[in-house]
Amino acid sequence: MKKNILLVDDEPITLQGLKKTLESWAKGTYEILTAHDGEEAMEVCKQQMVHLLITDISMPEMTGLEMLKALKQSTASFPVVIIISAYSEFKYAKEAIEIGVVNYLLKPIKKDKLIEEVEKALEIEEKRHRFNLIEKVVDERLVRFKAEEASEGPLKKAVDYIEKHIHQPLTLKEVANHVHLNPSYFSVWFKEQTQITFSEYVTRSRIQKAKGLLLNSNLSVNEIAELVGYSTSKYFIKIFKEYEGVTPHKYKKD
Repeated sequence: MKKNILLVDDEPITLQGLKKTLESWAKGTYEILTAHDGEEAMEVCKQQMVHLLITDISMPEMTGLEMLKALKQSTASFPVVIIISAYSEFKYAKEAIEIGVVNYLLKPIKKDKLIEEVEKALEIEEKRHRFNLIEKVVDERLVRFKAEEASEGPLKKAVDYIEKHIHQPLTLKEVANHVHLNPSYFSVWFKEQTQITFSEYVTRSRIQKAKGLLLNSNLSVNEIAELVGYSTSKYFIKIFKEYEGVTPHKYKKD
């Protein structure tokens, strides 16, 4: 899927000049969108994901900074932003940085300078994207446990078995037998070692794997439910929502 770059400027000549420059540079690898004012830009951002937004500060009705403040409040995914302006007043730059703008360019902008800063901004966007993916997928309780987990012994053997068979129905007795421990003892011992019950550990492991598949594949919810050990997608959706607060479909979309 192509990433979107949105250009916002109330001056038609400037807007078309920026668009032409970036289209020539992008060679079809990015979608270059345009808006003539803040309200139109906000509408574009509501309708589709914008990865990089380049906007003029001085526009009628709604300034670039006003638009960015409104956008930050109304959308869950705030794009990487470059501000352009004919004014070199520090107050604009200071306010822009406070909003989260990555750069502030003065008009007239040379083509090579624009491309250079766009490439830098897109690198920032890619880093943010990777961080957000990791943050969305990682279960902190599992990570904390695995960081402290012994490299050998029955606990590692149990955890490895769970991960290897996560797509299948798993019972405490089955895993206890695999590590040659009494099921009752194993239940108490596992909770002492991991700080969570066997059942919750398995569920969290399944949900974490499901989150990775939702974000990094085109598999359907039904297919993902089966791959993480749920016999019905209805039950998978119910458990997923209990842990993540949203349905799998909403999680993938956001």
